Amino acid sequence: METITSIKPLLAVLVSLLVTPMLLSSRNQNVREGWTFVAAAIKLAIVASMVPAVLHGTEIVYTVAEVFPGVAIKFKVDAFGMLFALVSSSLWIVTTIYSIGYMRGLKEHSQTRYFCFFALALSATVGVAFSANLFTLYLFYEMLSFATYPLVAHHQDREARRSGRKYLLYIVGTSIGLVLPAMLISYNLAGTLDFASQGFLAGTGSKTLIGILLFMFIFGFAKAGIMPFHSWLPAAMVAPTPVSALLHAVAVVKVGVFCVVRIITGVFGTDLLLSFHFGTPIIYIASFTILVGSFIALSQDNLKRLLAFSTIAQLSYIVLGVALLSPKGMTGGMLHIAMHAFGKITLFFCAGAIFVATGKKNISEMIGIGRRMPVTLTAFFIASLSIIGMPPCGGFLSKWYLVLGTLEADQMLILFVLLTSSLLNAAYFMPFVYKAFFCTPKEAMFENKVQEAPLCCVVPLVITAFISIIMLFYPQPFFGLASLMVKNITGL
Repeated sequence: METITSIKPLLAVLVSLLVTPMLLSSRNQNVREGWTFVAAAIKLAIVASMVPAVLHGTEIVYTVAEVFPGVAIKFKVDAFGMLFALVSSSLWIVTTIYSIGYMRGLKEHSQTRYFCFFALALSATVGVAFSANLFTLYLFYEMLSFATYPLVAHHQDREARRSGRKYLLYIVGTSIGLVLPAMLISYNLAGTLDFASQGFLAGTGSKTLIGILLFMFIFGFAKAGIMPFHSWLPAAMVAPTPVSALLHAVAVVKVGVFCVVRIITGVFGTDLLLSFHFGTPIIYIASFTILVGSFIALSQDNLKRLLAFSTIAQLSYIVLGVALLSPKGMTGGMLHIAMHAFGKITLFFCAGAIFVATGKKNISEMIGIGRRMPVTLTAFFIASLSIIGMPPCGGFLSKWYLVLGTLEADQMLILFVLLTSSLLNAAYFMPFVYKAFFCTPKEAMFENKVQEAPLCCVVPLVITAFISIIMLFYPQPFFGLASLMVKNITGL
């Protein structure tokens, strides 16, 4: 594999970091938001400029500084990192448009602080995506934790402060208590923390030690929402809806599963996990999270909490797919990062648009709302189909490969889990959609007069819903990047 040195990965990380002084000094909100769009466009352009080289099998590297022997702050752009960076940088633009409509529509306070920490969060997200080693990944993971805390606690009331403390306790507590010691032990064993195609821990420790390290890493990256380290995620729903969209579709939770996948593939390697049969317990943990998260979602009346538990379940599809250690399963898991991102961010955009237009948060208060907000609820329906895994949406493609992966790995029980969970997805989404459009005049809580949210709230959700459909028929470059990464890992 060809490797070239370029400063582009560092620039992609820095662009949203360097824009924060401009945001802080902008007294006019139009100027402030203009700077945000400029930074988002530059970041996406830098990331997109590296796609052709990565698709041709080239890795782009850049070393910032060597901290101590064998460990440096270093970036490496490979297919998997590019997939994640492309998703996050493209969705930053539509989330910014949505944030303007939402924050202005509700006349939210501290909007400058909000946009500054949003930019810092995206800088940390791309830093995680392009990390060449575990040390760099850990630094940006922690940066993301502290950058998103002010967003979670944005409202600054008692509930927001309590949720913010819970968020930090779970996210930072597990990373310091589990990931940090596991990283130190791994460095002591291998003498390096650089990610490798078949892991850097192969042949370095006993089966027992390797198993302990594996689960310290998996549970330590609590942003992945794997049970039992998941309850921070529903609590974080006190944040403004654009933040929830950021948390659940782009930055925080996807960083969590991205880190877990990096650990499985770059620290331990598929051959080591297959030889020790460690894929199976990870599969069972992910399956438990998928089913329990889906059942809890069924009982929720608050729309954002329903979406939160849905996210907990959907994230474990990614972990499960990679833990199958089969080429098709790993392809489906990696591809689900992109497919779920566009579907879930649409759902959160819709929830926020409903709140801006009506002030309603609970599903029981939204009967007949499809007649008042037909565009928003149509987008919700499309995104629901993607999350369920039904055509004509991209979620069908990633779940198709996950199903093929279970057959390839001869895991028939997990095939049952995937099919059951899709039925549960339909069970908590479709009744809401049905009651939103089809109800008797007596049941309807809204007049037939169309009254959508502000245009800046509606346009982004229409865009992301449309992309969710397009990605089934034109899944590139995401499918190509996922396939290339799996080929590099497995050699198949």
